[in-house]
Amino acid sequence: MDRATHAMKTVRFNKQALAILAACFIFLLCIVSYFSTSSFEQHKTVVVGGRPRVGEKLVAVRDVANRHRADELQEEHPRVIHAKSVGEVERVVSQETVERLKPARVDLKPQVQEKTSTEGEETGVGKAPVQTSEGLEKLIGKIHYEDKDEENDLRRQKVKEIMIHAWQGYKNYSWGANELKPMAKTPNSQNIFGGSQMPATIVDAADTLFIMDLKDQYKEARDYIEKNFSMTKSTSTLSVFETTIRFLGGLVSLYALTQEKFYIDKAREVGEALLPAFNTPSGIPKSNLDVASKHASNYGWANGGQSILSEVGSLHLEFLYLSRIANAPIFEKKVKKIRDALEKAEKPNGLYSNYINPDTGKFTGSHMSLGALGDSFYEYLIKSYVQSNYTDRQAKNMYWDVSDAIQKHMIKVSKQSKLTYTVELNGGQPQHKMGHLACFVPGMFALQAINEDTEEEKSRIMTLAEELAKTCHESYIRSETHIGPEMFYFNDMDEATSKHSENGYIQRPEVIEGWFYLWRLTGKTMYRDWVWDAVQAVEKYCRVDSGFTGLQNVYNPKAGRDDVMQSFFLAEFLKYAYLTFADDSLISLEKWVFNTEAHPVPILNH
Repeated sequence: MDRATHAMKTVRFNKQALAILAACFIFLLCIVSYFSTSSFEQHKTVVVGGRPRVGEKLVAVRDVANRHRADELQEEHPRVIHAKSVGEVERVVSQETVERLKPARVDLKPQVQEKTSTEGEETGVGKAPVQTSEGLEKLIGKIHYEDKDEENDLRRQKVKEIMIHAWQGYKNYSWGANELKPMAKTPNSQNIFGGSQMPATIVDAADTLFIMDLKDQYKEARDYIEKNFSMTKSTSTLSVFETTIRFLGGLVSLYALTQEKFYIDKAREVGEALLPAFNTPSGIPKSNLDVASKHASNYGWANGGQSILSEVGSLHLEFLYLSRIANAPIFEKKVKKIRDALEKAEKPNGLYSNYINPDTGKFTGSHMSLGALGDSFYEYLIKSYVQSNYTDRQAKNMYWDVSDAIQKHMIKVSKQSKLTYTVELNGGQPQHKMGHLACFVPGMFALQAINEDTEEEKSRIMTLAEELAKTCHESYIRSETHIGPEMFYFNDMDEATSKHSENGYIQRPEVIEGWFYLWRLTGKTMYRDWVWDAVQAVEKYCRVDSGFTGLQNVYNPKAGRDDVMQSFFLAEFLKYAYLTFADDSLISLEKWVFNTEAHPVPILNH
């Protein structure tokens, strides 16, 4: 036998041996894999999303409308693969499935001792078992966890570009002033800010710049605030409410986000400057304050000089957090006294009048609204409950009581399109109109829904929130610009429209806010799409070369522009839009609560 023949036989033998060994090895792997998978399915516990504990049901459905489908899946599959985090899921399912799981975050309130519920009520869904990655992927798609990441990345980047454009216009033509007139390319001043050198846009926009990771622009804002912001620049009468939500809210939020202590000093300066407004017999503050003279006053048009519900009731989040970070109890005491007075005051049918006498602490008049003059008071009741880590029983009780009254007396359904809307009451008589400002209500009711005790109430209140959000959407898509009017009516001539008056647009953010909450709390991609449609409409009809304007008439874009770029356009509209297209972990609703100017403050750990 020559060497070549011998070598060929040896190679053939070696190949056969290797093949046999490989087959045995694969067989052993299959056996090990079978038993390992079985063991994993029997012993693995805890949930994706939320705040899991052993023995809890799967937190999977943010979409209340799909809970029945999850129950059907429970009957089909008796067991589920659980995981503590996306990292653990990677050991069980394919990377493709993990990528689909990443948007699946459920912003639920944490378990607290005061709150009791049966198993499953807190999570909102029964077991939804899946035994294979293919099955898990199918389930995720069915309950709206699929996400077009690339598309949302592009949308988020577009919102960021809009923010840069708006900021650059303000920087170029109004740096240090209240706001910008982008067409005139001059500063815009409003009396509510206490003087033309109060930098409302800088303070209002800074946390948005930080959240968007616009480092250069944020540094510009930060450095200006540190070196130049001072209440001594308030040289005329300011609004206590607007100064609180924009300046104080912006500053305490910046501290919470950055932990830079100079923000506490700046915030305390604002808080202390506002204290003279609270020097009334009832503790109910007045609307306006001259910082230099410490003279406080109310608007003459406010039912003959009364304080306004939305103003006195929307100071709590900011003052409470300032007390904690500055170790200054005085601020918390001031807003607690307001809350006590409002709770004590007589309320016909459980409803709050828009006006309250600062001397007597009693409500005056009979005008009630979820829009202007009332709006953020109601929002702050439930948000104070959340901010307190669900321990503020007074805020909870006041909110749930008035929510029941609102549902009974101030929610109507239109005859034509069966749209659910809020009404204003005057002397007990409904006025069938809903303001753009009132479109924050879907977000408020969505927060209520996830904090309800029973599945029935969770579903009912979330449905109400979604129906109201649909109505706000109709007010947008029924205009030529696909931007909603300041006020819309329900009568023989109008159906979620405002064809004859109050049909301008001043960059209100409340509609975007409501859809943002519903995206976060239901996971329905429809709400992301609605936000994107609104962003595109604003880009098309409001953009000019130095910023963004409002519109004189949303039904006729040729009617002209409102030449003001509101500070809340940067603080609220663009922040909520950006967060709608970001991962839910960015300013998670499990850790943060937004003030009425969209400045996030942390949920407190007592």
